[in-house]
Amino acid sequence: MITVRFIQRLWDARQYDRLIRELLAARVEGSARVATALSGSTAAAALGLIRLDELNQSHTPVAQKMLRCIIASQASDGASDGGWNDPLVCALCVRALLTSRGQGLAIQRGLASLANLQRDDGTWPAEPIRRMPGDALVSAFILLQLGGHQQFRSIVRFDDAVTWFEAHADELDGEIVKLWHHAKLRAGVQYSPVRRAEAAALWS
Repeated sequence: MITVRFIQRLWDARQYDRLIRELLAARVEGSARVATALSGSTAAAALGLIRLDELNQSHTPVAQKMLRCIIASQASDGASDGGWNDPLVCALCVRALLTSRGQGLAIQRGLASLANLQRDDGTWPAEPIRRMPGDALVSAFILLQLGGHQQFRSIVRFDDAVTWFEAHADELDGEIVKLWHHAKLRAGVQYSPVRRAEAAALWS
């Protein structure tokens, strides 16, 4: 079990990638591909802060250190759109900042970054460049992290993303299906076979 003491020990030892692996192992988003894509102190801080909030320990000293890391990395990475130079990390950081009823400019800038990265078909690219191809894993991960938050849904094209997943349901591999299934549950998304057929016709 991931405890506050365990998180603090790995964080203080700067074992960020190990902390990421340990935290992901106990989560629905803990796939091998996600674990490979995430590294460094910012991703570790975001995952750690999310877990500490789940443990009702978001006001501990280590949580405050992680919060400062997230804010500092947003301010110092040079991204003019307010993101964290990676769509997966951006989604994690925004979710972490939203814990404990978080609000403020950092969240608004992160959400705006994700909205700007979203492609016309509703998906997100793996790289922070909108013209790159959409990536189903990245898109499902972002929707899993933030699809249940009204702030996110009001700024992105949420319905377009849902429609895309409905239309491409038969093309998704097991890892993506798992992420999308949990994203739907978290966001309260329901759809019928008829709507899926309509979506397939729309995007074919």
